[in-house]
Amino acid sequence: METDEELSVVLELPNDDIFYDKKEKLLQIKGFSPNERIYLRHSSEPGWMSAIVKVLVQIARIIHLNELELYFADDVHSSGEFYSPRNELEALNFIVSLIDTLLSSCKHWHTNVLQELQTTILGLISDFGDKNGMKAIVEKDHFCDQEELLLEWGKSNGVRTQLQIAYVKGAGRGAIAEKDLKVGDIALEIPVSIIISEELVLETDMYNVLKEVDGISSETILLLWSMKEKHNSNSKFKIYFDTLPEKFNTGLSFGIDAITALDGTLLLEEIMQARQHLHDQYDELFPALCTAFPDIFPPKLYTWEHFLWACELWYSNGMKIMFSDGTLKTCLIPIAGFLNHSLCPHIMHYGKVDTAANSLKFRLSRPCRSGEECCLSYGNFSSSYFLTFYGFLPQGDNPYDVIPLDIDSTEDKSMSSSTTHMVRGTWLSNNHNMYYYGLPSPLLDHLRRSRSPMLRTKTYLQGDLENELEILEDLRSIFDKMLDGMDETSLDNREMWSWDEKLAHEYKFQQRRIVSSISTSCLTGVDMAKNELCKCLAEDSLG
Repeated sequence: METDEELSVVLELPNDDIFYDKKEKLLQIKGFSPNERIYLRHSSEPGWMSAIVKVLVQIARIIHLNELELYFADDVHSSGEFYSPRNELEALNFIVSLIDTLLSSCKHWHTNVLQELQTTILGLISDFGDKNGMKAIVEKDHFCDQEELLLEWGKSNGVRTQLQIAYVKGAGRGAIAEKDLKVGDIALEIPVSIIISEELVLETDMYNVLKEVDGISSETILLLWSMKEKHNSNSKFKIYFDTLPEKFNTGLSFGIDAITALDGTLLLEEIMQARQHLHDQYDELFPALCTAFPDIFPPKLYTWEHFLWACELWYSNGMKIMFSDGTLKTCLIPIAGFLNHSLCPHIMHYGKVDTAANSLKFRLSRPCRSGEECCLSYGNFSSSYFLTFYGFLPQGDNPYDVIPLDIDSTEDKSMSSSTTHMVRGTWLSNNHNMYYYGLPSPLLDHLRRSRSPMLRTKTYLQGDLENELEILEDLRSIFDKMLDGMDETSLDNREMWSWDEKLAHEYKFQQRRIVSSISTSCLTGVDMAKNELCKCLAEDSLG
């Protein structure tokens, strides 16, 4: 809203937000309404811009919380802290977008204030990326001749890019900025004409056969098409398939030694179930299809090994794309597959086709300097998911590395604000005070209500403190047993391990660190509760 005297903006929590009630409550705790008006007036007061920015960022963070971040929101008790790298970049870019809209329509005498605000927010984005992004080392002795050919092929087919392909230490191939790129710049643009989607299969003999198979999905059809197209010398995408590895090193390809190393972790069962699912899927299709249609499904191309290769290709390189007609499809995007994942990515939104250009545009959410690796977000996944389906562990502390808890409770379901509970490394929390301990509040509150529904929580009365002690002792027992079930692993011999053993041991090391932090926090909480209980009893004895 704009008048001759002042400019204001309303940050509104959308009514259709599925977490509206929880976010509204969190906003109110911070002193805001779900429709908060902020006045963007210039002031001679020192720090006036900082005050405006602080309010804008606090509200924008809460509006853009996802389900998991919202669950752990009480961990952030200081207004100066962020919830996750994803949330912070979403919030700051939301404000930038808002300012751009205001600048396009405001009166000229408000332009200076908005431009100063814009400069401040862009500075925060740049600083945040510098502090939280991982620095990549380019291995200059590796050549990317095949990848360069694909890049040239892409350009001849309408690809526009400000990136070049290089080998990155510890990550394999990556995309490097050719020049300094700023927020809003398009690092890569891919025309729809070279996107590999189910449309390519519709006119083939293969599709005419597969469409008659009950229950077969478009994703499975694309798997089978890829297995054959890889060996098609006349394929439009031959140069793309030539750049793909002969073997994808994901968790689905783990050997027996790596699987054994995962003993005691939840990932062991997850990988075994995923592999069994793929085996069942393969057995449903083969050798039946090869027997019935040997010309379309040559047996030598449709072995289990080739099927696993295609599955790993689509799991590790497939992207969900929203097309102009509103359909959502899993696709392969030549060249875009070279971009690696980061917990603090340069590119966050790239999954919707630009209708006007009929292309995918990979637009920057934070700056990327010349020579710096340009990364995107593969999604808000746990490290176990990345290891199983992508074959790597993210660098840095992954806020989505959670351990789900199956808690039996007599608590009335109508009283529970959350039915799915979880924990994560307590070092990610900024609140280790009494009644918090770095553990998620929804979990602790659930256990308190379940154990003693009539007791008031978070007081220093004897009943509450005794209840707190029992809860913490029970939690500590759970995670001590979990820790005992995972053999201690050392990474000192990692250079002697195969690629899969290395990943397995690194993952197990991470899991032990998470579980150990929870156990330690419970023990610290027990000491805190005992200390408060002693004070309480001493006061009672004195009358």
